[in-house]
Amino acid sequence: MRDNTFPTQLTFDEARSIVDTIAAANRLPTERLAIARTHQRILAQDVIAPMPLPPFDNSAMDGYAVRHADVAAGETTLRLVGEQFAGRALGLRVGEGECVRITTGAPMPEGADTVVIREVVRVDGENIAIPAGIRAHANVRRAGEDVRTGDAILAPGQVLTPARVATTASLGIDQLTVSARPTVAVFTTGDELVPPGMPLDPGQIHDSNRELLMGLLRADGLEPTAWPTLPDDPVRIESMLRDAASSFDVVITCGAVSAGEKDHVPALLAEHGRVHFWKVRMKPGMPLLFGELDRARFLGLPGNPVSVFATYATLGRRLLDGLQGRTEPRRQFRARLAAAIDKPHARREFMRGTLEAGEDGTLRVTPDAATGSHRLRAAAMADVLIVVPDGPQSLAVGDVVDVLPY
Repeated sequence: MRDNTFPTQLTFDEARSIVDTIAAANRLPTERLAIARTHQRILAQDVIAPMPLPPFDNSAMDGYAVRHADVAAGETTLRLVGEQFAGRALGLRVGEGECVRITTGAPMPEGADTVVIREVVRVDGENIAIPAGIRAHANVRRAGEDVRTGDAILAPGQVLTPARVATTASLGIDQLTVSARPTVAVFTTGDELVPPGMPLDPGQIHDSNRELLMGLLRADGLEPTAWPTLPDDPVRIESMLRDAASSFDVVITCGAVSAGEKDHVPALLAEHGRVHFWKVRMKPGMPLLFGELDRARFLGLPGNPVSVFATYATLGRRLLDGLQGRTEPRRQFRARLAAAIDKPHARREFMRGTLEAGEDGTLRVTPDAATGSHRLRAAAMADVLIVVPDGPQSLAVGDVVDVLPY
């Protein structure tokens, strides 16, 4: 019999701190992957530039490589002495009164310091007429102007966006060390749940939480596994959850975490695992359960679909980010309220809303009037969660609030 004493009725900040601590203590191992497989992964190494970017002076435009000293005085005619295309340096040299035809990305010939674009010149055989007003060093990309050898390019904990992966590729790096992705088992619970497409008997509902949670996890770059629905039978619940917890890094359930007669999950976790906390002073999602079972971190989300969304977006995602060592914060905005909010209760509330930018560039957010945690359509029409602080709040139109984009 495990110790059944554990924190309960925590503030949101207290719960978040526990999630961060547990995630940091259970960081997943790293793996070395080809860069083509690292997109959206969390970097687990420093990336130091082994070479400059660009690696050599080159032309930014199609045109003619010249010495600016030859064209500084005004319109000038220069003699064409060669062509330099992108791909291989030909060792060309531009002397006084000479120029070289050049293409974008091609290395600058020795002696040349400026490129005149082809659209402004006149060509007469081997003579090239250059107009007045050419700026020194125009249309030339200098070696190392973007990255110098030895520059710190990326750091552990950063997300490998396409632009970041491309930067490593441009440096000739073909492999990166990243955090392993957590394996995630997903359960929905309740005898009343029926898969979409199946007929409903009286008292039954279609299972929407499975698709909601699987979609949220996939959008975060994970590959979750959906397990069969947990029945309202404590023996079978125990068997199925312990089976998953022996093989997965994270087990997430939806429902059966409140205080009803068929809410068996908290007692099961207290008996066979460890509870870090149960119930958070947040709305929606107060019955949130967090703990450990076998080798898995265990997250028991409430059963109402909007509660599933809010608890995953605020704490579930934070757990998964922390296990992977992500240091970059998720995006958060500040916006002015387009409608007043009157919150009489003390819990922190995550209210659905719609974010828009006004003609003056100011972000404005409109709260959704449908506040019930079963109102999934309202969640589907919104695009942010409005963070309403702890304690009773009377927020007026124009007040500034934090918003979390979906």
